[in-house]
Amino acid sequence: MTPTGSTAGPPREHAIDALRGFALLGILVVNAGSFASTYFGLGVADPAFSRPVDHAVRWFVALVFETKFYLLFSLLFGYSFALQMDSAERSGSAFVPRFLRRIVGLLLLGLAHAWLLFSGDILVTYALLGLLLLWMRRLRPGTAVALAMVLLALVSLGWGLLAWLMSLAPPMDWPLAEVHAKAQQAAQAYRAGALEAIAQRGRDMADGVWFVLVFVQGPCALAMFLLGLAAHRSGYLAAVAQQPARLRRWLLCCLPVGGTGALLYATVQTSLVRQSDHVSAAVLAVDLATAPFLTLGYVAALLWVLQHSRHGKALAAWLESAGRMALSNYLLQSLVGALVFTAYGLALVGRVPPLAVLLGCVALYAAQLALSRRWMARHAYGPVEWLLRAFTLLRWPAWRRAATPPA
Repeated sequence: MTPTGSTAGPPREHAIDALRGFALLGILVVNAGSFASTYFGLGVADPAFSRPVDHAVRWFVALVFETKFYLLFSLLFGYSFALQMDSAERSGSAFVPRFLRRIVGLLLLGLAHAWLLFSGDILVTYALLGLLLLWMRRLRPGTAVALAMVLLALVSLGWGLLAWLMSLAPPMDWPLAEVHAKAQQAAQAYRAGALEAIAQRGRDMADGVWFVLVFVQGPCALAMFLLGLAAHRSGYLAAVAQQPARLRRWLLCCLPVGGTGALLYATVQTSLVRQSDHVSAAVLAVDLATAPFLTLGYVAALLWVLQHSRHGKALAAWLESAGRMALSNYLLQSLVGALVFTAYGLALVGRVPPLAVLLGCVALYAAQLALSRRWMARHAYGPVEWLLRAFTLLRWPAWRRAATPPA
């Protein structure tokens, strides 16, 4: 999220804001799939959309977006955490109480978001993991990196071990009729009314969302928090961003490894022939091991474009504003999703083909870039960032951007 430091002090790290703005696109595309279809994550393709173009879009989304962009947001969360520590030190403020208030505010926002808009909320997870990050804030960069690698390895190896154990068990019949009935019942609940939609979100969270957060997203997000913390503490990311040769080396290292894992994951996850449980678990283990490489490859690619290409400054100008109000934009994406796909509005869940969903995401993201640039030209913070900052600092921060003095 956006740093909570004083507006005084060193200049903002604009590349970090731009990376955060870029991450919003991936978060939007993945979350929109969950809004649009109650078959999302069930291991069965939505039978209402079985054309080759539907399959191709699902494969593309799995290849490029799934399991990568929440890692990027997590990396930037850890980086911003270190920036907040620096800000508190410069201002002479006590960091721990301030950050704890921020965590409480984030937790409250996340709980409201999960129940009212989107059961796949990540803010509650970030708030709880933020407590662990606070406890580990004094880690040296090398120790933080080593611990992150151990966490990622343990998660991947754990799923690999589970896949092996599953392969030893007798095969079980897949309850396909039950899966279809579950998806259809969920779609009916989301279309029925506001209270029914809220109740269905609760069932979704109890049914499997929390399992994914605890055994997949949680440990991986914490690992990326630590990498972000180390990247700022060591000054490594800021240094590499200024060196195109090193960025190219990162690309050559990360993209082949991450791309190979993503290709395997996308091909198996979107296969028209359902794979056995142990194969799916094994593929997930490979993806968990390789997705961070692709995420870091995305970071290197975007930093190279922003810092060393002809149109980098123009692109950065659009991305930075969206990144500075990333929390507001994240919640706005969920609000739009709820209005389009649930009984809050059009109730189109299960009725929009994947290509239309993807194109809608591109349109919404473009609108967010434009709105963010206009908003940040006049305001010091995004609206939700402003509210969270007020809760964190226990005072009302500036609402309007201070006028730039004439040259």
